[in-house]
Amino acid sequence: MAPEEAASNKIFIGLLALIIRCRIYIALKEKELAKKPNYLTVPAAIRELEKIEPTRQLDKVYRLDHAVTKTQKVILSAFGMDWNHVKYRVENISKILKI
Repeated sequence: MAPEEAASNKIFIGLLALIIRCRIYIALKEKELAKKPNYLTVPAAIRELEKIEPTRQLDKVYRLDHAVTKTQKVILSAFGMDWNHVKYRVENISKILKI
């Protein structure tokens, strides 16, 4: 890969990351969640959502280990999602991986 192509790819990835970060910021701001200082900043929201993680159980089915917290529900609501949406997606992923 040429150095120019590598630099171009890096700039493109940076642009995509900035667009995603901006979208998260706008969604949180529209829900008025970002008005309190240090409450649900973009990095804090991402860290909180990273905690939603399915794990493979003994019966080889993926499930959430922990219930979705109130803070996670608030963040999900900023994107028009709820607990049922997360549960549905985990069940679909489990079915796909089981095949």
